[in-house]
Amino acid sequence: MKVKKIPLRTCVVTKEKYPKQELLRIVKDKDNHVFVDPSGKANGHGAYIKKELEVIEKAKQKKILDKYLECIVPESIYEEIENIINNK
Repeated sequence: MKVKKIPLRTCVVTKEKYPKQELLRIVKDKDNHVFVDPSGKANGHGAYIKKELEVIEKAKQKKILDKYLECIVPESIYEEIENIINNK
């Protein structure tokens, strides 16, 4: 039996590769709306980030998501990410 390959994605903050299930996807669509994509399938330019509060804080302080998505990520997105992490 053939072993199914697990897709790996790179965290934009730590630059480490993880399975998709261990990361959160943040998406900027064609209308420049930024949102969290829990399904991982929404259309748009996506950035993966590790589900750890320290990583989220580093991304917020250094504006890593702003640079990667080429837009200003609202504070509400970071709050939504923190809520998702705290409630998992």
